[in-house]
Amino acid sequence: MYKNVLITGGAGFIGSTVALKLLKQGYHVTVLDSLSKQIHGENPKKSELFQRIDGKVDFILGDVKNKEDWRKALKGQDVVIHLAAETGTGQSMYDIDNYIETNIGGTSHLFDILTNDDTDVKKVLIASSRAIYGEGRYLCPKDGYVYPTERKDEDMQKKDFEVKCPICGGEVELVSTTEDSKLQPTSTYGLTKEVQEELGMMIGKSIGIPVVVYRYQNVYGPGQSLKNPYTGILSIFSTIIKNGNSINIFEDGHETRDFVYIDDVADATILGIENPKADYQIFNVGTGIKTDVLTVANTLIEKYGIKVPVVVSGNYRLGDIRHNFADISNIQNKLGFQPKVDFKEGISRFADWVNKQEVEKDNYKESIEEMRKKGLYK
Repeated sequence: MYKNVLITGGAGFIGSTVALKLLKQGYHVTVLDSLSKQIHGENPKKSELFQRIDGKVDFILGDVKNKEDWRKALKGQDVVIHLAAETGTGQSMYDIDNYIETNIGGTSHLFDILTNDDTDVKKVLIASSRAIYGEGRYLCPKDGYVYPTERKDEDMQKKDFEVKCPICGGEVELVSTTEDSKLQPTSTYGLTKEVQEELGMMIGKSIGIPVVVYRYQNVYGPGQSLKNPYTGILSIFSTIIKNGNSINIFEDGHETRDFVYIDDVADATILGIENPKADYQIFNVGTGIKTDVLTVANTLIEKYGIKVPVVVSGNYRLGDIRHNFADISNIQNKLGFQPKVDFKEGISRFADWVNKQEVEKDNYKESIEEMRKKGLYK
C-alpha cells in the first residue's frame, strides 16, 4: 500500500534500525536528521549510527524545528515516522526551551504542513514514551487502582523511595500500566510527549490522516549511543564500566524499568505502517517485564568481565519515576506483536556489540554536575 517512508531522527538509534528493516522489505526511505553532537559526537557523519544508513537512504541534513526542512523532506512521502526528539528526562528539567521547541514545535510544524499544504502523506507514526505515565498504575488494598503523583523530596531525603497511595498514604503494589491509565508526566520531556500525542491525534482525525502513537518503554540494544550521558542507562553504565569507574546507583537500586530490545521495537513500529488496525490507536511497546537497576549494573559488569565498584548512594534526581512496566496486551491483540528477545539474550547481544566499539570518554559526572547546579540532583 505504501512505498515512500520519511523517518525523522532516522540516523538515530531507533530510526536507523527501522530504516534498515524497511529497506529490506522494499520500502524507499528518506531520513531527516540534524546529526546532534550529543548523540553522534564531534564528527557526526563518521558515527556508526550514520554509517549504518549512509548511501542507503535519501538523507536530508535538517532540523524538525525548521519548517522548510520539513517541506523538503515531506515531498512524495506516503508515511512519516516521527522519531526526532530530545529525550533526556533529567536534562529536560533545565533545557526547557530546547525540549519544547524540538518536541512540540517540531510536531506542530509537521501537522501545520499536513493541514495547509498539498502533500501525499497518508499515515503518521509518533514516537511517544512511557514517561507520560509518571509513576504509572498501582493497586492499593484500600482504594483500588491508583495513580500516585511525584514522590516528595522530603521523603526521598529520608531514603524513603517507594511511592504511596495518593488517597490514603498507605503502601501500594506495582501493576502494569495500560494505555488508558492516567497521564501525569513528572518531567518536561514527558510533558512534551503527551502534547505530541494529543496534537497528533486531534489534527490527524480532523484532516483524515491516520495517526499511530507508540509509547516506547526503555529501548536498548546495539547502536545505542555511547556518547550521550543523558539517556540510556545500559549505555551510560557500559561507558562507566569500560572506563574503569565506579557506578553510582541512584536511590536504593531497586527502581525498575521495562527494557525492550531494539529489534522488537523496530518490528512493532513497522506493524503500525502495515496494519490498518493501528490507525488512530495508541500502543505500549515493551515486554511487560520489570527489571531493577542493580540487576542491570551487575549483569553488565559480568558481561564485560571488568570489576568496578557499585555504590548504592541514595542520591536521586527530581523528576525520576520509581517504577513502570507496560501492559502490552493491546498491541498483542490488535497487531499480533510479541517481543522475541528477552533481557538475558538482549543484554548479551548489547554487550557483545559494545566490546567491538572504541571506548568513549565517561562524561556522566559532568551531566550529573549540571543537574546538581540546577538543584535537580540530591
